[in-house]
Amino acid sequence: MNDETREIDEQQAAADWEAALAEQADSDTGAGEQPGPRPAREVPDGDVKRAGLEGLTDDARAVDDENVNLDVILDIPVTLAMEIGRTRMSIRNLLQLNQGSVVELDRLAGEPLDVLVNGTLIAHGEVVVVNERFGIRLTDVISPSERVKKLR
Repeated sequence: MNDETREIDEQQAAADWEAALAEQADSDTGAGEQPGPRPAREVPDGDVKRAGLEGLTDDARAVDDENVNLDVILDIPVTLAMEIGRTRMSIRNLLQLNQGSVVELDRLAGEPLDVLVNGTLIAHGEVVVVNERFGIRLTDVISPSERVKKLR
């Protein structure tokens, strides 16, 4: 598209917008009226109704704890993960890993595992074997107040 064609298209678009705005102004004010602020209408006292705002509160936390219905969230799936440790390494070292490689973690042998729910630490535990399957026995559950402190 050359510059002349682009300029003609822009002029046409500007003219279209101007016509649309003029049409809207005419429909809002009525044909022949000048655009501007509309005068206030007189409303008879019998047509006025009070808005029912008595139940609203300024504080969203004013909801009673007894009225909270946890059934709404009980079926939401979460991811539960057990973490035995972490480490940091360069991509070069990562690419050199192969079968039989040993990766050193930041935990000592015998230290409890971290139990994470959606990435948030909620407990510590130890590995157990139940019916030939791994499990975890929770040894320390972190209180909700401690979890909030860690978020800050």
